[in-house]
Amino acid sequence: MKMSKRFLRILALTFIITACLIPGTAFATFQKPVFSDVSVHDPSVIKVDDMFYVFGSHLASAKSADLMKWTQISSSVNNDNPLIPNVHEELKETFEWAETDTLWAPDVTQLEDGRFYMYYNACRGDSPKSALGLAVADDIEGPYKNKGVFLKSGMEGISNDGTRYDATKHPNVVDPHTFFDKDGKLWMVYGSYSGGIFILEMDRKTGFPLPNQGYGKKLIGGNHSRIEGAYILYNPDTEYYYMYMSFGGLAADGGYNIRVARSKHPDGPYYDAEGHAMINVRGKEGTLFDDRSIEPYGVKLMGNFQFENKSGYVSPGHNSAFYDEKTGQSYLFFHTRFPGRGEEHEVRVHQMLMNKEGWPVVAPHRYAGEKLGKVKNSDVIGDYQLVRHGKDISADIKESADIRLHRNGKVSGGAEGKWKKTGHNRIELKIDGKKYNGVFLRQWDTSAGRKVMTFSALSREGGAVWGSEDLY
Repeated sequence: MKMSKRFLRILALTFIITACLIPGTAFATFQKPVFSDVSVHDPSVIKVDDMFYVFGSHLASAKSADLMKWTQISSSVNNDNPLIPNVHEELKETFEWAETDTLWAPDVTQLEDGRFYMYYNACRGDSPKSALGLAVADDIEGPYKNKGVFLKSGMEGISNDGTRYDATKHPNVVDPHTFFDKDGKLWMVYGSYSGGIFILEMDRKTGFPLPNQGYGKKLIGGNHSRIEGAYILYNPDTEYYYMYMSFGGLAADGGYNIRVARSKHPDGPYYDAEGHAMINVRGKEGTLFDDRSIEPYGVKLMGNFQFENKSGYVSPGHNSAFYDEKTGQSYLFFHTRFPGRGEEHEVRVHQMLMNKEGWPVVAPHRYAGEKLGKVKNSDVIGDYQLVRHGKDISADIKESADIRLHRNGKVSGGAEGKWKKTGHNRIELKIDGKKYNGVFLRQWDTSAGRKVMTFSALSREGGAVWGSEDLY
């Protein structure tokens, strides 16, 4: 009698649970990962000593020592918020200019004086009328004292660069990320929709922009194209600066997705995997939020998806990233919504790995302490749930397909083609008429409650595929 796939899964899961409860079994000593989740929209990461902190919109923040168990520090803009007490008076100029009572995505960095510099910002929302300023604290958890606004946008009349403000060409001064390049220079990348993403060179002693730059240098965007949340991270192994961005709209039906481009210089020019110059990527003249103009560009790392076991994300985005110089590991921090859960969102962290072309691929499951290791052919042969992320900007959720990696190098099922393991842990995959290069990684599948083999790979066109082992 042929048993259904669902029945076999239930049977196997029952065995695992039972084994975990019986002393003396091989499973009895297994310690599964423990997670505690928080809500921080647009999380920007900084590590202080052995603790990771994320700061996000609405003055929300959280911390974690292991990237799995998170503790909420703050959650809303009010005068009792520990980060900026009496915030409405402290940042009065910001709120009055932006005509709002809340704050958008900040960034915190530590300068050579040992103090912590928070780049805060506020925006009216239905227009790019925004203010971006700086507050400083002796302790990472505050209190932060305001040092003043240094950029404004959305004005009627003369803008920061000395010309008349034009929202199709000038930036919306929000979503900052401040970083040091490999030579120790300090930069700030910023912008959302409107005229695009810009970059400024900063004074590493004061934290403010160096003089006479105006809005700085443009990197990508324009004509109100939906590109925002830029975050730049240097990788010493590849010697590239990677600019991560979110394309699309952040709501559950907005098709938010995470993309990346790279450059040999912090201030560009940045290119995608096909060699497109990001400076040329913008909305069509005279359009508003024209996603079709921008969706062919950038390397799309992840978007809406759902595995067969119903685990998945909706509108993941506005990420930050971290490179651990001691271990060589990289991590992607982002907020995400979930299938069937509306606008509810939580922070997620996934490990990132480099494929053979020097592009980051994102591990399919959330980080649970896994490390990259050598795998054998026998470890990776078997059934997988395959997600094709593609290059589109869409509210559609990409459902997984069942495939099998055969011992003879063939791929069958929901996709057909060939595969091979290259090196200790790399995969080369040819399906759908495209070639993908990526990495095998054994991970913890939270929804299934077990460890599985996974792979994550990118095509030459810059589209991602994920595979998660299907044991039953």
